[in-house]
Amino acid sequence: MSAALQLHDDREQIYSRLTSKSLLTSSMTSPNHEWLACMTASWCAGQGVLPDYMGLEFEQFNELTNHFFSGSSIPSHALSGSKLDFSRMLEKDDLVNLLKHFSNPDIIEIDWVIGILVAGSLGSDHLWQDLGLWSRSQLSAMLQYNFPELAAKNDKDMKWKKFLYKQLCEAEGLYLCRVPSCEVCIDYSKCYGSEE
Repeated sequence: MSAALQLHDDREQIYSRLTSKSLLTSSMTSPNHEWLACMTASWCAGQGVLPDYMGLEFEQFNELTNHFFSGSSIPSHALSGSKLDFSRMLEKDDLVNLLKHFSNPDIIEIDWVIGILVAGSLGSDHLWQDLGLWSRSQLSAMLQYNFPELAAKNDKDMKWKKFLYKQLCEAEGLYLCRVPSCEVCIDYSKCYGSEE
């Protein structure tokens, strides 16, 4: 039985359909299934900033939806409209390379996760919100699972988007902050404050 998604449903209903036991197969033992279901449900409900195909190439999008959500009718075009900051497109390849460098090579769906993360990084809100995740803790868990070594570097709990872009700057030898440590910076709360 096909679980057609009604686009006027809220994300919780869509998420419930995407994770229903009738759709689950033995190939979905990855923790990424839940996070991808949350992001897909939000995207289908017009939340977050992910563009058409959730920021993936058409073929990747079809592979992802067939692998994780076979039997569900998922639209290919975003309902939210484009809210991406295209001025950050220059760093897109660098961000892909950073994530690939630190990715867990045993994860089959890692390229899909990277593509979605990079698209979400082009939004202007907190990364977890731009991705359509439901909490910062989901994003933290997803990054720890898929990029354990990179996530471990965020030992002071910096906001994830700021942390990722800081990693890009440091890889290029750029240190834009003039203060000797984050703790004495007047903008501390912008990098480390609550995201909830």
